[in-house]
Amino acid sequence: MIRLARLSALCLAASFVAAPASAGETSATLAPLFRASGGWLNGTVTPESLKGKVVLVDVFTFDCYNCKNVTPNLRALNRAGEVAIVGIHSPETPYERDRANVVANLKTLGVVWPVALDNSFTLWRAYNVEYWPTQLLFDRHGRLRKTIVGDSQDQEVDATLKALLAER
Repeated sequence: MIRLARLSALCLAASFVAAPASAGETSATLAPLFRASGGWLNGTVTPESLKGKVVLVDVFTFDCYNCKNVTPNLRALNRAGEVAIVGIHSPETPYERDRANVVANLKTLGVVWPVALDNSFTLWRAYNVEYWPTQLLFDRHGRLRKTIVGDSQDQEVDATLKALLAER
């Protein structure tokens, strides 16, 4: 319980962090997504399916309070259809590792976009994620342009996506 409280506090403390991507990072591209080994829910992604698109990758776990707070904005962005959304589910607890629990909770949350199961935290490490939720924003060339950590940052996410969509 202390660990969960500490992680929740870290998520809350990170709620207002927005960091630019480092150009030299291995994770600075979409490439790790295409090597996801834990399986996919709601479809898969390929280099061809994301080519030329602005992409938002949401790293989350379904039972995280802060993660649930970003989901309404993701649903709105998904309905608008201008941005490709991809989830990476990296579980915090054993309950969240169970595929059936993930499936049920994605339905409850209204998550219909592709979600990579990352029980081994391979993608988490590839993208240097430290907290839930983390949103990775990629330009049309598949380059990581901004990392946003925490919730309550929908305006920052939306502004960044708008700028990326305006680029050609």
